[in-house]
Amino acid sequence: MPLEAKDLFEGMPQAFLPEKAGNVKALFQFSLTGEGGGQWVLEVADGRCQVREETADKPDVTLTMAASDFVALYQNQLNPVQAFMGGRIKVSGNVGLVMQLLNWFQRG
Repeated sequence: MPLEAKDLFEGMPQAFLPEKAGNVKALFQFSLTGEGGGQWVLEVADGRCQVREETADKPDVTLTMAASDFVALYQNQLNPVQAFMGGRIKVSGNVGLVMQLLNWFQRG
């Protein structure tokens, strides 16, 4: 059975690498479209990562993409820069945080 975005989000707190994030405090909103999509909030603060299935009032960054692209990205099967440049990932807010985000997790 293929992995779904929900499975990945639920595993993110365990895959979080606090030493990579340092003392960053950030709120990410993931708006995933298509099959397996939904609204997810990823909060990084105090060396911890929390995930909730909801919409944040004032996220630092909002990422919009297909749920299947999120899964591919997390599994290192999709180049994030190419996906962004090709319009498959839309980012509003602090783009610099997005570039760091992938380094904060142990990904398969």
